[in-house]
Amino acid sequence: MCKVKEQAQAEYMQQNLRTTPRMRSRTKSISDLAEPAQSSIVQFSTYYIYVCAVLIGLWYDFVDLILQFWFGLSLTMQQLTNVKPLIFLGDPFYWCFDDCRASRLWNCLNNVVSSTPGARIEVVQRKRNADGSVELLDTTRKCLNLGSYNYLGFADDWQNTCRDRVMKSLDEFGVTTAASVVSGGYTSVHKELEESVAAFVGKEAAVCFNMGYGTNQTAIPAFFGKGCLLISDTLNHTSIVNGSRASGATIRVFKHNNVEHLESVLQTAIIEGQPLTHRPWKKILVMVEGVYSMEGEVCELAGIVSMAKKYKAYMYVDEAHSIGALGATGRGICEYAGVDPADVDILMGTFTKSFSGMGGYLASSKEFIDYIRSQSMGTVLAQSMSPVVAQQILTALRIIDGKDGTNLGRQKLQDIRDNSNYFRKELIRMGLQVLGDEDSPVIPVMLYVPTKLSLFHELCMERGLAVVCVGFPAVGLNGSRVRFCISAGHTRKDLEDAIEKLREVADILMLHYNNSALG
Repeated sequence: MCKVKEQAQAEYMQQNLRTTPRMRSRTKSISDLAEPAQSSIVQFSTYYIYVCAVLIGLWYDFVDLILQFWFGLSLTMQQLTNVKPLIFLGDPFYWCFDDCRASRLWNCLNNVVSSTPGARIEVVQRKRNADGSVELLDTTRKCLNLGSYNYLGFADDWQNTCRDRVMKSLDEFGVTTAASVVSGGYTSVHKELEESVAAFVGKEAAVCFNMGYGTNQTAIPAFFGKGCLLISDTLNHTSIVNGSRASGATIRVFKHNNVEHLESVLQTAIIEGQPLTHRPWKKILVMVEGVYSMEGEVCELAGIVSMAKKYKAYMYVDEAHSIGALGATGRGICEYAGVDPADVDILMGTFTKSFSGMGGYLASSKEFIDYIRSQSMGTVLAQSMSPVVAQQILTALRIIDGKDGTNLGRQKLQDIRDNSNYFRKELIRMGLQVLGDEDSPVIPVMLYVPTKLSLFHELCMERGLAVVCVGFPAVGLNGSRVRFCISAGHTRKDLEDAIEKLREVADILMLHYNNSALG
């Protein structure tokens, strides 16, 4: 019986998890989808540095206690005395960890920019004083921008593509609506944008929010609650995690992009039912992302949708990094994976990456969107999106969809694919450990050792490269990395120059982990 059951399950998987020709070329095993395996030497050095940082922090705390006891002085708390009643500062480990880890990454964080976030960017120079404060200098450094979400390059050609319509909306509607959507902050531009988004992604209706993070955070609690089950990919964005927690629903996770484990979680949840009562779940929702922002991996959507349909669960897809970047016409992960948008109940996306705007959207049935519009705190209480920003997004969407009468949108989509694949290929050829999939504009490269974050950022800045370095807690303790975001605004010469400079940095920091255990 077990063999018959296993054979039936195998036949089902083979029948239902077929991939389109496009997806078949990039389908991976589960082990391939995990982070590259570290050598034992790299693992040891990574954790050794964290242990040293904690020990140094504890030593500072000990010295601080001695100074306070004998002299009434403090190394860490003195400058924060005035705000101490307002925030909790009493966790010794917090100060130990923050002082000895986060404060040493000051040059990676909160950089000030004095230009548009195009292919080239002006970064204001800074210096750190002896007391730990950071001072802005009067000079700037022009850098190749490899960190901003300027996927389709609208920040580079804005004057020629979007300016006229945006400035006209500024004259007509002003900068702000000064109200929420339900309280008079809904203009004709917002209405046109929502209708255009719905048509673009293949849904009946859409509703827009003024913040991408807030879309998940305020929308999920509006339609899910106690007695419901949320099944989330383990690498889903924090906005999904926090929105799910705020809903009060029960949360289960499945291994990243692992269709087999998702089926196991679904089966167990349906069999066991709700905790304690074992009653059937009111609703079950599977939540994934189109492109995972810290891994650059594309969702195995076809298989996941098949599982959701098999077990009659709803599907929720976050397209923050895939809408306007994946697919032949930029329609995101559904187009790229060959999945009918009708098979995904709720499509969520943001306007910050491919549209040079801000905010986010939900697209679904008209009945569902009307409910969200009246129940989500993101539309009921939060101020609506600026009509100027709404017009920027609408204009960019017209270009991507070819409704401006030109082929510019198609060319931008081709450029982002070509640039991303070229850059990824060259980094792999260099011997670096590169995460993610072909066609993804997000290209993470593993650094592992946390002390390399600050050095990598500094060496890149010296060579005129603006990059984003990511460490714990945004990723795991041993998951320190640099995340490159490629743009259609980059020229091939830009990327060739960047590769040569990154080769120098990789040699200095010994980052060739694919070629050697020591890098």
